[in-house]
Amino acid sequence: MNSQRVVVTGTGSISPLGMTGDQMWEGLCEGRSGIGEIKSFDASGFTCRIAGEVPEFKINKFVPKTSRKAIKLMSRDIELSIVAALDAISNSGLKTKGINPEDVSVDPKRMGINLGAGLISCDLVEISPAVAASKTDGNFDIKKWGEQGLGLVTPVWLLKYLPNMLPCHVGIIHDIQGPSNTITCAESSALLAVGEAAQIIARGSADVMVTGGAEAKVNPLVLIRQCLIGRAVSDKNIEGEKACRPFDADAGGSVFGEAAGILVLESIEHAKGRDAEILAEVVGIGQSNSINSEIYKLESDGKGVGIAIEKALADAEICAEQLDLIIPHGTGIAEDDLAEAKGIVSALGDVGKVIPVLPTKSMLSNTGAAGGALDLITAVKAINSGVIPAAKNCESRASGCELNINKEKIKKDISYVLCCSYSYGGQTAAIVLKKYEN
Repeated sequence: MNSQRVVVTGTGSISPLGMTGDQMWEGLCEGRSGIGEIKSFDASGFTCRIAGEVPEFKINKFVPKTSRKAIKLMSRDIELSIVAALDAISNSGLKTKGINPEDVSVDPKRMGINLGAGLISCDLVEISPAVAASKTDGNFDIKKWGEQGLGLVTPVWLLKYLPNMLPCHVGIIHDIQGPSNTITCAESSALLAVGEAAQIIARGSADVMVTGGAEAKVNPLVLIRQCLIGRAVSDKNIEGEKACRPFDADAGGSVFGEAAGILVLESIEHAKGRDAEILAEVVGIGQSNSINSEIYKLESDGKGVGIAIEKALADAEICAEQLDLIIPHGTGIAEDDLAEAKGIVSALGDVGKVIPVLPTKSMLSNTGAAGGALDLITAVKAINSGVIPAAKNCESRASGCELNINKEKIKKDISYVLCCSYSYGGQTAAIVLKKYEN
């Protein structure tokens, strides 16, 4: 980052640990798990019957009256992003049209949005009548779909399920008129979106960026797919809070969930100009792409993860010894966790074996495109509190994993935090946050 300095001035989330970023952090510090038996649909026939679900909420309470007509066009993913964005922007102290239309404090043309989004799966109740009408002798008939089924789908159905609708709705509510983009790279989406947002500010194309990610993976279509490809845990449905075990010898798969995490980034000049509280600085961004022939698995040596980390450290102009905390991707899928651990150590060397490591998915679940943003928010909270929460469910480190999984709460001065993520399609990303120094 050799142009404008980029800082974090606001964080917000909705997650299985609460409706706000503060509640999420409190839950992590207490070692609570947001994973439990699925309540939103009948999962009794699934091999995995647990997930990370957010607390119940009514979206109309988070949407201004002027925008409530659009609620009928909002998927669950869009709703989550709206809730988290309101939390983050309010936390930043900025006043937008969606916060106070009579007292806007930011130039909407210099404010942008870049969010990570997943493959938004439709609600079965919306599409099943059309599919049912398109069957011949029990099989799907494409001709019948065109003649009868399609007519049973509302004409604006697709607008609920386009990934770019997340920043679209948030942007309309808060009158964001600057750069806008959506990153759809599975579980790497949030870190990639935040990295691009920081670069937009660094090159002077915006003063403020609302960024992060959101995804609702507690959905029958999403879950059945993860079960069929063998990524979902299947043998710990009774004890949900113990089910997701990143880097543990007893890891049995990932537990999926829903969440949104949003950060407000600003140029340091803009933040100082409004006397904002600066929470952290974005100093290093790394990205790579390394596709495994087995597409649903990370390559065994974690090469892509290592490349992204090396690039992020080089961008931050720091050495591995300066890192105080690592927040890895850590899904609880044994092969992938081991590969990621190898990639981290290959990039950091022996010091990568002693830096405290905090996997968060054991408490937050695997929230797809939101996961990286939740980790960045965790990093910001750790930097400002001087606390590293204890990891959960890593009682016996997996064979071959050399990471220092943090099993006890640590209080220390934290200057640099590394967050990294990867997708099962090969995209990887890493971001280094730094404690703000004037």
